[in-house]
Amino acid sequence: MRKLPSEQYLEQAKLLSKEELERLLSRTRAKLMRRLEDKKLNAVEVVAIQLEIEDEDLNEWREKWAEIKNKKIKAK
Repeated sequence: MRKLPSEQYLEQAKLLSKEELERLLSRTRAKLMRRLEDKKLNAVEVVAIQLEIEDEDLNEWREKWAEIKNKKIKAK
């Protein structure tokens, strides 16, 4: 897990509304929440890292789904 968020995601997190920040914090992994509670990171930094993690997960899911579709097409 990253220790600090990238600038791109940090800027993206700063633009979120309070409601969107809270929604993302509710999905945040325990390890990140501990860093917030220990005051190692602030809420915006934690949300930025969460956004980055979710983007990576989504891209990985898309790649796997594309592989499944390709296998399905080849099987026909």
